[in-house]
Amino acid sequence: MKIYTKTGDLGETSLYGGKRMSKANIKIDAYGTVDELNAHIGLVKDVCGEIQHDILLKIQENLFVIGAFLATPADKENKFFENVNEKDIEVLEKQIDLMNESLKPLTKFILPGGHQYVSSCHIARTVCRRAERIVVDLSSVENVNPLIVKYLNRLSDYIFVLSRFLASKLSVNEIEWLPKKNK
Repeated sequence: MKIYTKTGDLGETSLYGGKRMSKANIKIDAYGTVDELNAHIGLVKDVCGEIQHDILLKIQENLFVIGAFLATPADKENKFFENVNEKDIEVLEKQIDLMNESLKPLTKFILPGGHQYVSSCHIARTVCRRAERIVVDLSSVENVNPLIVKYLNRLSDYIFVLSRFLASKLSVNEIEWLPKKNK
């Protein structure tokens, strides 16, 4: 099987079911950004080793399913996957709470950085926020399961706490943002 089909050479792609549309369509941007986020989560999973490995793998599976739903035309039912649900969101919340228990309370804004593992989390977090914004925008023109937006919102919180958790495990000082003083 060839990887290249040449069907997208003129700037169009197919949704699940064969419907063609412009690659510049917000729907394509939504599932493409979720795919990009999934790749960043894969990097985070790789650098974390065993820390949160199973959770990160489950997140990747959920993102794949979210992408499949977003790649399905609004008028077509996706019968192949169960969409994300409240239990998936509860898993993220539980992990956030567990990691937070060992962290110092957050009193200032944190600048991304300090270690490449921590930075990879911050990159994933910002891509997650972008995916969330695009899906919210898509939901203004077609019906999108609101749990997808909720999941992405909670996922960005999870990734932020994971960045702090990794910094703590690696004994890396978090870089606090200090506002400039007016003179």
